[in-house]
Amino acid sequence: MKNRVNIAIFISGKGSNLKSLIKFSLLKNSPIKVKFIISNNSKAKGLIYANKYKLKKKTYNFKNSKITEVKLLKLLDRNNIKLICLAGFMKILSKNFIKKFKGKILNIHPSLLPKYKGLNTHERVIKNKEKFSGCTVHFVNHKLDSGKIVLQKKVKVKKNDSPSSLSRRILKEEHRLYPNALKKILLNP
Repeated sequence: MKNRVNIAIFISGKGSNLKSLIKFSLLKNSPIKVKFIISNNSKAKGLIYANKYKLKKKTYNFKNSKITEVKLLKLLDRNNIKLICLAGFMKILSKNFIKKFKGKILNIHPSLLPKYKGLNTHERVIKNKEKFSGCTVHFVNHKLDSGKIVLQKKVKVKKNDSPSSLSRRILKEEHRLYPNALKKILLNP
């Protein structure tokens, strides 16, 4: 595809959704080009994919988020980044940062939003004996996990599920859902 949208992917950990998005970007008809990987964790395992796929990467410590976000906005602007995909990024971006990138930040969350915003979703789902959980790709706004929903995928909670078994099954769905959400917003706006 000729007119691919330049994206930056923000991570904090293992990077399995990052890997899935990189693979999606390499497909002939993909609407995205991964230009940058940003992490708040210099030891994030996901950074190995930047090396493996020869992608630019940068780590910020976010101790002074205001200064970091100013630097980050300049970097994104210089690299013509049109969309940010949060993929296991464990920092909350400021209202100012979100406003500057309005409508152009996506996140994937391991629950069927608006239920179970925030952390420890799988533990809470099991504790509350939910029949279903899942994952959601949504736009980021200034409220935690509250932006407009792009796509969701429902996953049945099994009787013998533990938080980790449920997490593994939902993560597999996340790897399919994120690329589909990108196709939906970029190919059929």
